[in-house]
Amino acid sequence: MIYLLFSILSSTAIFVLFKLFDRYQINTLQAIVVNYVTASIMGFSLSSKPFNVSETIQSEWFLGAIALGMLFISIFNIMAIVSQRNGLSVASVATKMSVVIPVIFGIYVYGESTGLQKLFGILLALVAVVLVSVKPRSNFQLKNKFLLPFLLFLGSGIIDTSIKYIETYYIEDNGIPLFSATIFCFAAINGFSVLIYKKLKGELKFNKLSLVGGFVLGIVNYASIYYLLKALDHESLESSTIFTVNNVAIVMLSGLIGFILFKEKLSIKNWLGVVVAILSILLVTLA
Repeated sequence: MIYLLFSILSSTAIFVLFKLFDRYQINTLQAIVVNYVTASIMGFSLSSKPFNVSETIQSEWFLGAIALGMLFISIFNIMAIVSQRNGLSVASVATKMSVVIPVIFGIYVYGESTGLQKLFGILLALVAVVLVSVKPRSNFQLKNKFLLPFLLFLGSGIIDTSIKYIETYYIEDNGIPLFSATIFCFAAINGFSVLIYKKLKGELKFNKLSLVGGFVLGIVNYASIYYLLKALDHESLESSTIFTVNNVAIVMLSGLIGFILFKEKLSIKNWLGVVVAILSILLVTLA
């Protein structure tokens, strides 16, 4: 359970950092690329297994890590577009509602429990995500420009589902740091490709603060994936429980931190969402 707690705290810290990036005018894309480089270096350095290029390439999870690395940077870009065109509320809801994909996958593929209390808790979690995410005066209309929010929903769900599947069948007990590092490495490669493309088009202006912001983000980002994988590796918790609690707790905690630190206004619906989120976590974890 402690691994899940650390995953929630580090994932929430990512949202706080993005908020600070906006406040201090840090170039988000540049910071994201630096973040992937930092996270990759952390994974390689923390791995108990000596890094061997040929052995890594021959690993059963290698192709999966490449695909996830490409998905990471792609979904981030889609998230940025959705935030700009549809609003932050739509991006947040589309991302966190994707929890239904790994939950359904866990129930059908891994034969995880489907008691009435747990199913009701998952349903409440989805309600909580919507209530907490929709801010006052936000233009929340998923039906407008539906394709990109749907791709964000689908991609986020595929990432979570793939991470659990690869962790279950292909990663050795001490292989989590190396697997995580490889994902971030390929995400960084894809990120550099985007930066080079922007540079060639004359659209890139280097921002020094991106190095600092990206470095801090990389540490937090690596921790979020590492502890999520450690939580998924724990036999006492089912993946459907982990993903539900993880997602709804991040949304709830992010909302509360926004209210306390950044003076963001919370409507009655938002506060109701926090209460529903707490109730859903209790129902799912105690099921």
